[in-house]
Amino acid sequence: MESKRGQELSTNAIIMIVIGIIVLVVLILGFTIGWDKLLPFFSTNNVQNIQTTCSSACATGNQYDYCSLPRTLKASDLPGNPSNGQVVGNCTFFATNPNYQKYGIGVCDTITCSS
Repeated sequence: MESKRGQELSTNAIIMIVIGIIVLVVLILGFTIGWDKLLPFFSTNNVQNIQTTCSSACATGNQYDYCSLPRTLKASDLPGNPSNGQVVGNCTFFATNPNYQKYGIGVCDTITCSS
């Protein structure tokens, strides 16, 4: 009876070690190659994030963030249906381009961007 109980504890310990190693490998891969490449099905769109950052840049008068900082818009229904489901542009591009106005990224009246 005593040896059977010890065997059960050993099996549980081995299972926990294997699960720990799997979790560690996933974390290492996620931080080294990037979570977008490891788990692409979790981040389907970031439209709300782009709307918030662009309106924040407009409200604070941050011309560089609004006019020049490249942002990657991810959505499943992008115009032209790009293969990777993402388009890179700045807030001005998304706000003034008729193809992207449906995402609600507003034009900033307080910042003038030079082309």
